[in-house]
Amino acid sequence: MFEIFASLKLALDLMANGNAEFVRVVALSLELSLAAAVLGSAIGLPLGAIVAIGRFPGRRSLIVALNALLGLPSVVVGLVVYLMLSRAGPLGSWGLLFTPGAIVIAQTVLVIPIVAALARQVVEDAWNEYAEQLRSLGVGTGRAVRTLLWDTRFSLLTVALAGFGRAASEVGAVMIVGGNIDGVTRVMTTAIALETSKGDLPLALALGIVLILVVLAVNAGAYAIREWSAIRHG
Repeated sequence: MFEIFASLKLALDLMANGNAEFVRVVALSLELSLAAAVLGSAIGLPLGAIVAIGRFPGRRSLIVALNALLGLPSVVVGLVVYLMLSRAGPLGSWGLLFTPGAIVIAQTVLVIPIVAALARQVVEDAWNEYAEQLRSLGVGTGRAVRTLLWDTRFSLLTVALAGFGRAASEVGAVMIVGGNIDGVTRVMTTAIALETSKGDLPLALALGIVLILVVLAVNAGAYAIREWSAIRHG
């Protein structure tokens, strides 16, 4: 028990003193997760809105597929991205394997179905409320998608934050495609796994505390946005 408290004290000291390695890992994690959240939202939000509004063959199957992909094992995503980016893969010439770019790609693949599935539900609820009004104005599908995305922007921002939280907490796919290279692709989750296996508990605890704080901040931000939106539209 004494060892745990001693490690926790050292972890807090690392956070307070701004250890160079610690700061580098945290900064890279946030940078890559934010990039993945932005890319995933740029693809997932319009996709979810189109599925919500559109009426086309295979729509129900697509909805089922999106919902199923919410539980897609991250190591499978990592394996697929690895095969795509490896020298023998179709994108091997890009030279992205074991780089931050590979991590962003893997995280984006994981974020897209989450954002698309949640956005579909948000936009579909809005569509059910405004469909008649939009049809009476002769609004086409494309314009309706843009209108509803803008009208539900505060709810969709919480969806994007959920995507960021998913990217920030990812470890399996990141480990596979990034290689956990010190100073290059080592992020908080992979560093925690490595430092714990090495017995360096203070650094692992410090990174774990920051990761928890990031997740809490994301959830607090999402809650605040929902409350503010409810008051604004109330």
